Amino acid sequence: MTQDVKEIFGSPGGSLAAKVRTLAPSMTRSMQRVAEAVANDPAGCAALTVTGLAELTGTSEATVVRTARLLGYPGYRDLRLALAGLAAQQQSGRAPAITTDIAVDDPIADVVAKLAYEEQQTLADTAAGLDTVQLGSAVTALAAARRTDVYGIGASGLVAQDLTQKLLRIGLIAHAHSDPHLAVTNAVQLRSGDVAIAITHSGSTGDVIEPLRAAFEHGATTVAITGRPDSPVTQYADLVLTTSTSRETELRPAAMSSRTSQLLVVDCLFVGVAQRTYETAAPALAASYEALAHRHRSTSR
Repeated sequence: MTQDVKEIFGSPGGSLAAKVRTLAPSMTRSMQRVAEAVANDPAGCAALTVTGLAELTGTSEATVVRTARLLGYPGYRDLRLALAGLAAQQQSGRAPAITTDIAVDDPIADVVAKLAYEEQQTLADTAAGLDTVQLGSAVTALAAARRTDVYGIGASGLVAQDLTQKLLRIGLIAHAHSDPHLAVTNAVQLRSGDVAIAITHSGSTGDVIEPLRAAFEHGATTVAITGRPDSPVTQYADLVLTTSTSRETELRPAAMSSRTSQLLVVDCLFVGVAQRTYETAAPALAASYEALAHRHRSTSR
């Protein structure tokens, strides 16, 4: 990342928010209480000792330390420093977070504002937590692939189709599979030099894991795009690209925000591949634009 991008998405507060959103579902309930406390009140928690935060959350000092380490900090002292930095940002005039739960009787203007805020936060969290080394390796594999298969079900299937059509437009061979039987029968044909990508927010969708496992066992480079970095799908992934998502509510299922973050990762992959293959990608894109141009021209009678 460039320095400017790091300042926007890589600040201590931004990274912490992304980690809490992503990792909280895989934590124990006591660890979740600690994570929620530091995310909801960074200034208050920054002023607490490890004992004080343990008492506040009804947990133990060991739980607080384990939570800090899971969030990526060597110890509680480092987490406190990050919280102090986030508190200073908020006190400097940065706009406070808004409540984004959508009520049944919300005016449509409020719905628009709340959804826009959540989409923005989801994208920022995903960008902050995305491992660019893993992303670069995935781009390298895709750019050189003989063939790419992409697996996804439901909303993730739409993202799989989006990636596939992008790769096709720059002259690469790619297939999106939403039918689990077809996905597996194609996966067993993959070999070294091919790429298989599984897109699943939960990381536990069997219809996506099965073909990725088959591709993995047959030597293809495998990539998992998931919101759960410790989920079953990652067992068969050479590379893992982690997405973020907002808290699921009655009127905003996880599929909505997970789709947004998945599309960001897909766009990053596509642009990276287009850069690596520019000499062939640019003419291929121009040809596809020209082939469809007549469909967009107005006709006069």
